[in-house]
Amino acid sequence: MPQLDTAQLDQFHGPALLDAEALLDKYRNLLDIVEATALSPEKSRDLIHSIAQNL
Repeated sequence: MPQLDTAQLDQFHGPALLDAEALLDKYRNLLDIVEATALSPEKSRDLIHSIAQNL
């Protein structure tokens, strides 16, 4: 997978593009954490079905 070389932040006044290596390291780490804690597609589907059945 290619390295993240720019991060775009959507802010109230418009987008901000960040390309400083220190900030990109923080975003890479954050994305790694999100990916590690996210449900698999199958578990996500099961959760959505379970919630829909309980409505």
